[in-house]
Amino acid sequence: MKKANQLIAAELSEFERHFKAAVKSKVPLLDRIMQYIVKRKGKQLRPMFVMLSARLGGAVNEKTYRAASLVELLHTATLVHDDVVDDAHERRGFFSINALWKNKVAVLVGDYLLSKGLLLSINNGDFRILQILSTAVKQMSEGELLQMEKSRSLNLDEEVYYNIIKGKTASLLSSACGAGACSTFGQEEDIQRLESFGEKVGMAFQIKDDLFDYGAANIGKPTGNDIKEKKLTLPLIYTLNNTTPDIRRKIIYIVKNQNTRKDKIKYVIDRVREAGGIDYATEKMNQFRDEALELLFHYPVSDVRDALEELVRYTTDRKY
Repeated sequence: MKKANQLIAAELSEFERHFKAAVKSKVPLLDRIMQYIVKRKGKQLRPMFVMLSARLGGAVNEKTYRAASLVELLHTATLVHDDVVDDAHERRGFFSINALWKNKVAVLVGDYLLSKGLLLSINNGDFRILQILSTAVKQMSEGELLQMEKSRSLNLDEEVYYNIIKGKTASLLSSACGAGACSTFGQEEDIQRLESFGEKVGMAFQIKDDLFDYGAANIGKPTGNDIKEKKLTLPLIYTLNNTTPDIRRKIIYIVKNQNTRKDKIKYVIDRVREAGGIDYATEKMNQFRDEALELLFHYPVSDVRDALEELVRYTTDRKY
């Protein structure tokens, strides 16, 4: 991400100032939690996509910074709520909000972040950007609930899987690119094109995450976490549809009843590799990446386009 970081270093620094101002509170407990959140931020991929999508259409402006802040506010709110739902005590190697301040506080913090995001847009009349992000939040909730529903029955086909990851992951990246474009482009056509671009990148990003679970080529040891959580991801879905009835039954039994046993998880991972599940998922990931690049290459060659291409390739080439 070197090129992207260099190109928009000043904008990212200014964004941090805007984001800190956006989360500031007069309630001491809330302010302490907000400071904790700001300190442990991740790679800032989504704000980067906002800034670079905006730069394709013109100079970054106040509307762009508000769009990036809204994306990050909503993203952070969903992470805080996800940790409560999953009873997770860690996030990016740090204690989660619910681990430090309990579930009740974490839920209210998530609600606070959502409301701050809504007010940031409403108070500045950024209604189109608010519409883009509100649609993403709806899709994210639908994606999570669809996954919960399907994981109970372990009956999942490829199209349902794509619908789940489109909602869970791709919708927010899609909205980040759309919101950025909305701050500089005058044409709705460009906003929609960059939303589609972001969605394709998000699909590739999630498939890459799913591949990590199986320790696919050069990406570390398999973790089997998705199997433990009874999540049917693309490598496993392909395997279940392309193996013998006996192996299929055995895999389903393990995922349902023996998903904490290391030897059983290893058995599933080995069958996925043998059946070509990893190769198939990698091929689909690269297909989404190439579709994203095709949309991006509608725009003329520039440093901004190069930086976006670098970000796209990072999503599929990353090692963690």
